[in-house]
Amino acid sequence: MNNINNLLSKTVDEIKKLKSGEKFLVRDLFKGYEWNRIPKKDRILLGTLFLNYAKETATTDIEVIEKSTSNQQKYMKK
Repeated sequence: MNNINNLLSKTVDEIKKLKSGEKFLVRDLFKGYEWNRIPKKDRILLGTLFLNYAKETATTDIEVIEKSTSNQQKYMKK
């Protein structure tokens, strides 16, 4: 579980690099090879944890928007 918490922290840190109004998927916040090295079960868990973070954190600058055609949750930086 510690690994997932580290991945969530990294994901939240990467959001700081985005410009306001940019749309993204969680996978966009990782380099391609980094994302591919994360086991599928951990990627799914990370997506769930990030969605909960985006919805529950009052100070977050992340807006949850529609899902992509591949059923991945999309977000936008406010």
